[in-house]
Amino acid sequence: MIFEIILTIALCLLMLAIMANLYRVIKGPSSADRVQALDSIGINLIGSIAVFSVLLHTHAFFDLILLIGILSFIGTVAFARFIERGVVIERKQ
Repeated sequence: MIFEIILTIALCLLMLAIMANLYRVIKGPSSADRVQALDSIGINLIGSIAVFSVLLHTHAFFDLILLIGILSFIGTVAFARFIERGVVIERKQ
């Protein structure tokens, strides 16, 4: 009983962190801050899904956690390359 209450509070706090990061994505003073906030949203989303999975006593969401982790990493690398070079994929002409 107390364990479910703690998990629910953790889930609410993670959702609050996602909302704060969403504000930083929209309002961010620089592109680097926006990229960092997007990466943090991905991490918080993975944590939220993991807590939700424990709350439901299921292993069904592990594939989703892995997929979000991979997509978050690829997105962060793509945004970082875009900030650094101005293009994501360089073409030789």
